[in-house]
Amino acid sequence: MLVRFFFVAILLLTQGEARAEPTAVKPDIAPKLTMYLAKGAANSCGWGCDRWIAFEGQVDQGSAARARRFLASVKDTRRPIYFHSPGGSVEDSFVIGRLLRTRKAIARVGRTVATGCAAGTQFDDACMKIKNGNGEVEAELATRNAMCNSACGYLFLGATTREVAPDAAMAVHSSKLTVTVRGHPPPGFVDEFRRRRTVVADRERLAFMTAMGIKGELNDLIKTVKFESLHLLTRPELYRFGVDTRPVSETLWTLEKAERPYVRKIAQAKRDDGTSFRTIEWHLYCENKDRARLTLIREVDENAAAAPTMVMMAGSEKSVAFGRPARVGKYDAWSERIAVEALKPMLAAQRLQLGESRMAADGKTDVASFDIDMAGLEAAWTELLATCPAAPAAKPTIAAPSANAAPVSRGKADISITDPAGR
Repeated sequence: MLVRFFFVAILLLTQGEARAEPTAVKPDIAPKLTMYLAKGAANSCGWGCDRWIAFEGQVDQGSAARARRFLASVKDTRRPIYFHSPGGSVEDSFVIGRLLRTRKAIARVGRTVATGCAAGTQFDDACMKIKNGNGEVEAELATRNAMCNSACGYLFLGATTREVAPDAAMAVHSSKLTVTVRGHPPPGFVDEFRRRRTVVADRERLAFMTAMGIKGELNDLIKTVKFESLHLLTRPELYRFGVDTRPVSETLWTLEKAERPYVRKIAQAKRDDGTSFRTIEWHLYCENKDRARLTLIREVDENAAAAPTMVMMAGSEKSVAFGRPARVGKYDAWSERIAVEALKPMLAAQRLQLGESRMAADGKTDVASFDIDMAGLEAAWTELLATCPAAPAAKPTIAAPSANAAPVSRGKADISITDPAGR
């Protein structure tokens, strides 16, 4: 008979943001889940991949029905889906996650930037009209500062292939249970109802994760994080929980349009202990049209007696060898000049081998290597090279005089002896 006296409405949400502002949507985030087809330059989403699906914005109530209709119209199930979302409705997220599981979807975290929209206005009315129109949207991809937080993670977990780039974010927290009461319930009724509904929600989340092949440890972690906060999943956690089980995760090579532009790549590689990961970063600068500088930065191996020798190899004959590193805090940094002509084998290769060798305590040399993807390097370097200054003209040189040579004139001419390469 209690129903005659009051009405209880429950809304279960996990809507989170990078700065823990749970009830607001940032102006650079769509207020409702937006889904569209995107097309970029050759290899913009990996080798042989230039088309993808964008899922971005708040996961709103009703988004599951829209996602079902949208996905039914996309016949190519191998198009990767890039997510950029702060979270939203848990119930809709579970439904969409299960839809993606039936498609055996490929999920990645990344921002889709429509090139037809004005700079910095990806979600104004004009841009949303482009994204919600029919057909493919010309776009670029960026994983840096992309996020799939809170309930977005349940969409992501539904995919059978899951990839979180080293510079993208996935964060979790507990769900928020909002109870609206009308009438006059008995004392303690609402608290007890809230407690029981929270238990059910935890059980439903665990069941969903288990069905998606995710370890129960992730559910245990989520329960410890308050809704008002966020826990950013580390690379070891992503690996241990079964979210992204790649031993090496990496970004594409991308052009960073800083004051001094450069091409950048980041990788995180599993260490020999099988649980921790080491971050490696590459910066490629152009000094002029003829010469580049490649910098490699890597976390220090605290157990090693000496820094290793590093080599990047494009095939068995073409390689870049690095000298001794400089120690900067907890990082070793190598830097080498490279002739632009010598970059061509790297630009043409789909994968490059990074090798390291070091002297072990027993006097033997330990050698380790792994492959890195070169997707994006050619396009990024071509764009960077266009901004490079011209190579300096080689100054005249004077051969060493022979014993029978005439004395050198001491007139006004001032000619220096210079290495033709400008070094």
